[in-house]
Amino acid sequence: MTKKPSRPTFAVCVANQGAEDLQIWKLYRVMPDETAATEKYLRVVDESGEDYLYPARRFVLVTFPAPVERRLLRSKSSVI
Repeated sequence: MTKKPSRPTFAVCVANQGAEDLQIWKLYRVMPDETAATEKYLRVVDESGEDYLYPARRFVLVTFPAPVERRLLRSKSSVI
């Protein structure tokens, strides 16, 4: 049985102490990572355009209607 790919997820950074590469109130793309999630981390595409693990407590996950998500994903920036 094949697993259906999960929808893209986005998160807003609400705390960046010790992670100055994150900007407060900025929207970031979150990549699926079940192992990281079990350890209370999120795999986030940061300012560099690369994905890194950050403590989940630094973010609030947000969802958007499908048309909005598609537009965000078409954005040239990895950070919205």
